Amino acid sequence: MTSPASAALVRPFRVSIPAADLADLRQRLLGTRWPAEETVPDWSQGVRTQHLRSLVDTWATDYDWRRFEERLNGVPQFLTSIDGLDIHVLHVRSANPGALPLLLTHGWPGSVADYLELVGPLTDPAAHGGDPADSFDVVIPSLPGFGFSGKPTGTGWSVPRIARAWAELMHRLGYERWAAHGGDWGAAVTTALGALRPEGLLGVHLTTPFAVPAQLPSTLSPEEQAAVDSLAHYTGELGGANHLQGTKPQTVGVALADSPAGQAAWIYDKLQSKSDNAGLAEDAISTSTILDAISLYWFTNTAASSARIYWENTGSGFAGPTLTLPVAVTVFPRDVPRLPRSWIEAAYPDLVHYGEAPRGGHFAALEQPELLVEELRTGLRSLRRGGGKQG
Repeated sequence: MTSPASAALVRPFRVSIPAADLADLRQRLLGTRWPAEETVPDWSQGVRTQHLRSLVDTWATDYDWRRFEERLNGVPQFLTSIDGLDIHVLHVRSANPGALPLLLTHGWPGSVADYLELVGPLTDPAAHGGDPADSFDVVIPSLPGFGFSGKPTGTGWSVPRIARAWAELMHRLGYERWAAHGGDWGAAVTTALGALRPEGLLGVHLTTPFAVPAQLPSTLSPEEQAAVDSLAHYTGELGGANHLQGTKPQTVGVALADSPAGQAAWIYDKLQSKSDNAGLAEDAISTSTILDAISLYWFTNTAASSARIYWENTGSGFAGPTLTLPVAVTVFPRDVPRLPRSWIEAAYPDLVHYGEAPRGGHFAALEQPELLVEELRTGLRSLRRGGGKQG
């Protein structure tokens, strides 16, 4: 159980954006100075002006931040200081005995809001057509410099450091046995947790496997060649934002801190390029959800502080450590990059589940929350033997 000393370190939190900030946002959006339109009929030069203008117009005239704020405040939220930094966390305990604690970590341009649709089905499966035996407690922290977590004032917040902070978080919440999941940077942190193997971690689930071999085979299978091509696509045509954030995060932050339309373009372009859509990101992720994501970055002024996760981890790629604890992996067909099963099996000798989703892209929690819930239930089911809720 959580000790009184640990409980005292965890403070309740509520989101409350001042009305003046909402008015300022609308004024800035309505006064946007637009550049000349792109000279191509596609997204090869970046975000298309007509689509961004439509999104910005909706943000200025029809979007309701208070609706989203109320939804966030409908979930128990807390702040706790770890390693000198306030960490914001959503923490929902299941009412079902034997619930497995599950740490969910988001990536960029994500937030704790990515997992809101999963909270109910994970904590109360019976109310969502599932089996109560698949119940989870959910712990959803905001990465350092993201959302309502503190902004680091010094360097050194690498992925391994975040993993150590997450292990302390789970200990502080009173959990003795738990599992972890992540995609994008969340998968990098979860992989680092798997390598660290802190006391109590039973296993992990990944939607972004870091399983590229340190040395590629001299002869590639068709699936391996497709993976190599997708890695080249990821670091090449799709790598602009990653490169800038990895080399000049402060420049990016200054450019976006004063322009909500710029912040919208930065995030919208990434959602467009890596989601399983039929032509527009809105085909895969609703307009309101896209604007929720963008608004969270805007109101917390985290363009620079979130971008620094790329700078802090410069040189990291998709070759990760071999994990020796139980690992479950789900791949989504439109993810970039998408690695072959052979590489995943080699990197994770104790692969307890390999799933191939029928649809979805890089942003699984936003695009296909029902599929991800089912994969989490299936992939982590074997960990419950000897596991369960302790805190």
